[in-house]
Amino acid sequence: MTLTATPESVHADRSSQEPQGWSARLWGILAVLSLVLFLDGLDVSMVGVALPSIGSELGLTTSSLQWIVSGYVLGYGGLLLLGGRTADLLGRRRVFLIALAVFAVASLLGGLVDSGPLLIATRFIKGVSAAFTAPTGLSIITTTFAEGKARNKALSIYTVFGASGYSSGLIFGGLTTGIGWRWTFLMPVPIAILALVAGYFLLPRNHPAAEGGHDILGALTSTGAMLLLVYGLVTAPDRGWATPATLGLFVLAIALLAAFVAVERRVAHPLIRLGILRKGTLVRANLAIVALFGSYLSFQFIVTLYLQDVLGWEPLTMALALLPTGLLVALSAPYAGTMIDRFGTPRFIVAGMAALTVGYVLFLPIGTDPVYVTAILPSVILLGVGFALGFPSINVQATAGVDDDEQGLAAGIVQTAGQVGAAMVLAVTTGIISGDGPAAGGSQADMLAEYRPGLIFVTFVALAGLGMTLAPLLRRRAGAHRAGARPAGARPAGPVRAAAADEVKGEAG
Repeated sequence: MTLTATPESVHADRSSQEPQGWSARLWGILAVLSLVLFLDGLDVSMVGVALPSIGSELGLTTSSLQWIVSGYVLGYGGLLLLGGRTADLLGRRRVFLIALAVFAVASLLGGLVDSGPLLIATRFIKGVSAAFTAPTGLSIITTTFAEGKARNKALSIYTVFGASGYSSGLIFGGLTTGIGWRWTFLMPVPIAILALVAGYFLLPRNHPAAEGGHDILGALTSTGAMLLLVYGLVTAPDRGWATPATLGLFVLAIALLAAFVAVERRVAHPLIRLGILRKGTLVRANLAIVALFGSYLSFQFIVTLYLQDVLGWEPLTMALALLPTGLLVALSAPYAGTMIDRFGTPRFIVAGMAALTVGYVLFLPIGTDPVYVTAILPSVILLGVGFALGFPSINVQATAGVDDDEQGLAAGIVQTAGQVGAAMVLAVTTGIISGDGPAAGGSQADMLAEYRPGLIFVTFVALAGLGMTLAPLLRRRAGAHRAGARPAGARPAGPVRAAAADEVKGEAG
């Protein structure tokens, strides 16, 4: 008896509005998709701990080592938009399984090669595969679970796994690097194979969700623009922001983006229905995820250098110091959906950005001889709280109210914003703290002085994100207050205020 679901059976399961009514197959689908998203997030941050060992064994320069990280971001951020739309056009199950198989093979090759360029190539391929599995997995979630409590619960669990992957990367990186840097690449292989086999039997067979032909020209221009933009961002700190090569990349990316918009306005079956970008909830989700991802990954980058270069900590010690962030994100998974359903995504996103901002602010006075419990742990805890609140809420908001045939598109847009935004903020952060890092032989105080401007910039990014997400709530509250201030004899203002409060609570953004 096959466990593969038919479209009819999946539709029947979607009619279940309460999470506790989910079947074993629905839980299995969610487990497979969550595990793959965990691997995607893990791969972004885990490899950073192993870079010194990789460079020593393969004889790679600092600029070459950067591409082990940037190659993944380039493939991921550059092709996310195409990945989401491809799933809508060709079938989500097919695209997901093929991309996952490619991810497993590339991981295996990455742990076996002895050449720097080949290692970078495998990282780019893994990024490309993740660009297809991430939005496809999210669209499978949103089309399998009914909108409302069930979908919020599923998305909360799913996205928290992704957040756990990002926040746990340093921990697993420290453990695997202690054995050997190749295990950083080999560890995901058996997990990916397990997810592939389970997904083959559990994921529902489906027909393409979107009708119409392929927008080849739109795919080429949008993908080209994203690739050039990300490439320009990650190479700018080394080349210089004002060099002809860097400016030329940005000009060409803008030109391709303009060509993409022109194509989408005229083509019969566009890659992106531009009208979806007028959806306020999606736009606000994109801005929020840029601030969240960009600030967090940049802060993680600086803290990794600070703990190892300034304080002289071993990778495993550093991993254990940052462990509370990952634990908080993982432990919040069972409760995030219920809380989002109760309070609404806007308040959760604001609370998450506020926690991140306070965490960064508390870290700013850090010195060269900090007490972990009082100087580092509070920020680590607040980062975990911020990611646990903000990450699932942003994804719920981005896909709420979107038709099934555009779920992959909405997922691809918000994840593209996250990756490209993270690359942009990290590139600026790297440029601020100097691309080559602190001078060799400098004192601890000198090294910390070079990192501090980057910490200030990261805090500013988070603060800007907090302001952007808080503004709509304040405007609605002010509007509700004005509506409630009626002259004597007018109708009671209570229902008006209640309706406004319900809008803030129930709106997805």
